[in-house]
Amino acid sequence: MEENTINITVTDREGIDHIIEAPTDMNFNLMEICKSSELPVEGTCGGMALCASCHCYVQSEHKLNEPSDDELDMLDQAFFVEDNSRLSCQIYLTNDLNKLKIKLAPVS
Repeated sequence: MEENTINITVTDREGIDHIIEAPTDMNFNLMEICKSSELPVEGTCGGMALCASCHCYVQSEHKLNEPSDDELDMLDQAFFVEDNSRLSCQIYLTNDLNKLKIKLAPVS
């Protein structure tokens, strides 16, 4: 694996794991990587934390940035929210997130 590239495991809504190689030097967020990998992530608001169409569950023990007030407000309005819920548009890819595991949340 190249420097500035990480592997992320995304479990889709059918329970199938997808291992994605993602660059960490291009300021991409997790939603953008999922969309570019043709996973069923809407990202309707374009990554502005104004919808919850990129809702996911973080399944690994990675230390993530704290959710912003906007993200928390959006999660308050989302369906199927769990303690490990995040908006994937608010998770920016860094080398520290190698082997991150997430699961896409069900759609309402």
